[in-house]
Amino acid sequence: MELSNEFTVAAPVDQAWAVLTDLERIAPCMPGAQLTEVEGDEYRGNVKVKVGPITAQYKGAASFVSRDDSAHVAVLKAEGRDTRGQGNASATITARLVSEGAGTKVTVDTDLTITGKVAQMGRGVLADVSAKLLGQFVESLERDVLAGAAPPSAAGNGAEAAPTEQHVADAPPMAEPAAEPGGVRKVDSAEARPVDLLDAAGAPVAKRVGPIIGVLVVVLWLLRRRRKRKR
Repeated sequence: MELSNEFTVAAPVDQAWAVLTDLERIAPCMPGAQLTEVEGDEYRGNVKVKVGPITAQYKGAASFVSRDDSAHVAVLKAEGRDTRGQGNASATITARLVSEGAGTKVTVDTDLTITGKVAQMGRGVLADVSAKLLGQFVESLERDVLAGAAPPSAAGNGAEAAPTEQHVADAPPMAEPAAEPGGVRKVDSAEARPVDLLDAAGAPVAKRVGPIIGVLVVVLWLLRRRRKRKR
């Protein structure tokens, strides 16, 4: 399944590139995603998605296949498996960054392979969902990562913190926790909330998928009731 999306960020291309290729920094901005550990160039974590009453969690890893710092083109490979063994997903993601005025235009092409319950939503629905989730990612990225911090002098004088144009990428790197034996470094990150795919898809999709979800809810209710009677 081929998906293509574009977005812009309010940062020069070199700064945007530095941030967007730092997977540990941008992981908290990805809806439903939680980074749990890093080993070498491999980043491991979980992605949670929800379709009506059904919740799936994919546990997997991502790493760069290639990264051209001068051309600002990166290829990322990600693979995940449903923790209940009911499906898996893999994606090859190619990101290209180009200057656009004072900001940066990012083109993301994704070659996605997915099986299980989520795949039943179909290409059109997944394309709509990916576009909306990407929009949420960009909002979080600009708010939580690309936003500037107040100058230390202002904070020291008791002045109210005010946004600046300085990029977070210019700030000194934070100290990283020591890696465990074997080179695996645990990442202390908050557990992500599942992404509600029906909510992300919007009303038109909900109308098409809603009846199916309704049937599933009834079936689950009947099964639970039957189990209680057997007890």
